[in-house]
Amino acid sequence: MTRAATVLLSVGVLLFIGVLASQGLPAILATLSVAGWGLLLVALFHLLPLVLDAVAIRVLFRRGEAAGTLRDALFTRWAGESANSLMPGGQIGGPVLMARHLARRGMPMADAAAAITISTTMQTFGQIAFAIFGVLLLGTQTRHISEHALRTSSLIASAVLAVQVGGFYLMQRRGLFGKVTRAASRFSRKRDWSQLVSQAESIDLAVQSIYGRGGPVAASFLLSLVGWVAGTGEVFLILDLLGQPVSWVNALLLESLGQAIRGAAFAIPGALGVQEGGYLLLAPLAGLTPDAALALSLAKRAREILLGLPGLLYLHLAERAGAAAAPPAPR
Repeated sequence: MTRAATVLLSVGVLLFIGVLASQGLPAILATLSVAGWGLLLVALFHLLPLVLDAVAIRVLFRRGEAAGTLRDALFTRWAGESANSLMPGGQIGGPVLMARHLARRGMPMADAAAAITISTTMQTFGQIAFAIFGVLLLGTQTRHISEHALRTSSLIASAVLAVQVGGFYLMQRRGLFGKVTRAASRFSRKRDWSQLVSQAESIDLAVQSIYGRGGPVAASFLLSLVGWVAGTGEVFLILDLLGQPVSWVNALLLESLGQAIRGAAFAIPGALGVQEGGYLLLAPLAGLTPDAALALSLAKRAREILLGLPGLLYLHLAERAGAAAAPPAPR
């Protein structure tokens, strides 16, 4: 783990502990315990957005491409989401592991990296659209709460997310991987970078090729957006299990704005503390008590563990199998 990742993880852990401690951990856990074994149902429900995200990846594959089945996309997405949720460098390392997994399955690395890069970009664009819808929906609420502050916070989070992914998209269209690799080669002239530069340029060509097929890219965006909307059901289900039922409108508000706040803090592993603080801020929207809002966040984290640990185990076994099947390095 790099020093920066260690610092960010430490910040997240401190935020996480601080937010929970500020509201009284026993009360939060007591509220969470009401859900009991229902958390397994939450994990099963999450398979719906997981499948939608997998299809959003699958539509970007070329026909007849090795490792181009829905099954491959589903296991890749499962492994990547597990890494995103539970590994320190998940938000960056997750897509790298996804591309590597597809390559292990037989897809050319350039095509795998391009598909994962673009699907990740479209998923984030979908997240932004979902967040903006939530902000617009917030404007229709008539409760006497600090809506202006909530709307401003949500807009700021959405704007930060938009700047991040917008810049990433523009860099992709201008040869991101080749430029980064060539820039890195200038700082380390002791090694031969020619092969890495060639591979990076191949990824750039594959990226441009996929973006040239507007239909699949648009389909990937729409499927990702539907996946975000489907996550509303998870919030609705969790709060019902906690004995704190809310309307679908309020569930959508909590999910869309909560995900925007979490997404803006992508640098912090698992958005530790930030997700909890976001739900605490949004609790008045649905008339939730602070302990119910934090129990909602912890229930989501329990779901991440229930699906994520098996996902990481699968990824580990797949990596071992791939390493065993690889030809020995020449002496």
